[in-house]
Amino acid sequence: MRERGRELTIVAALAMLSGYLSLTQANFRDAFTISTILTNAAYVAVVGIGMTIVIVAGQIDISVGSMLAVCALITGTLARAGVPMPLVVLASLLLGLGMGALNGALVAYLRVPSIIVTLATLTVLRGAIVWWTKGYWVMPLPPGWKVLGTTHLLGLPLPVWIGWAAVLAASILLAHTVFGREIYAAGSHPQAAQLNGIDTARVTFWVFALNGLLVGLATMLHVTRFSMVQTQEGLGLEFLVITAVVVGGTNIFGGSGTVMGTYLGVLLLTVTSSALTFLGISATWDQAIRGAFILVAVTADIVRTGQWRQPVGWA
Repeated sequence: MRERGRELTIVAALAMLSGYLSLTQANFRDAFTISTILTNAAYVAVVGIGMTIVIVAGQIDISVGSMLAVCALITGTLARAGVPMPLVVLASLLLGLGMGALNGALVAYLRVPSIIVTLATLTVLRGAIVWWTKGYWVMPLPPGWKVLGTTHLLGLPLPVWIGWAAVLAASILLAHTVFGREIYAAGSHPQAAQLNGIDTARVTFWVFALNGLLVGLATMLHVTRFSMVQTQEGLGLEFLVITAVVVGGTNIFGGSGTVMGTYLGVLLLTVTSSALTFLGISATWDQAIRGAFILVAVTADIVRTGQWRQPVGWA
């Protein structure tokens, strides 16, 4: 019920903000603008799905931006070397899955706190990227590179449809499967979950692995829209995604949250960023607004639930 209330609040905020911009900014009503907003939101939403699952399970992953950069640079290099695009997409999925599984194994089986594991992963991967690329972008890329990111279906770019399909599939996974119920149980009360026969270590491993797989998918939705791959891909993505997840109603302490709420949170942040551009406000305010969003959302959850303890999986 709390999640539905948060979702309705976001829908109302989106309606008011979009309505104001439509009345005052003629270009905002253009089909191109709407398509761009939905496309920009698609890859963030796919990463947000994985982050939602991780946080609902009582964990955190701040390495998603670095993982996306690794997937982008390696797949760009493969494409430039002439590897067919279906294999490039598969490589991105497997790379993401492998990095996520590594995080999951360290957290689940070596019992290293997830904030420490993913902070280390973030730092190591970023350092490896700088060492490997020396700051150079991956370019030029073959014409087939942009097919996935620029193909349109029924008037909308293909990444938008893939993003919507991922949201639907993840919603079904969390709400209507045994594994989904195990994720909620592990995040809500891990000790009770174990007493009820749930292997919380297995759940933790697979939520991180799934998160990595979704990062690999999001990489392809994002970078195939452009003609080069930059070394700074995904920089700051983790903050944006966590903000969207928490604003969307997922409890940062774990145990509750919905994928649809996260998608609405992504849309709200994306439209807010676009609003700053249309209104001529400096983009530097974007970070401040995101910070305010996450502070208000987390504070509201703490006050509502009375959860003054440290989040499970962070300590």
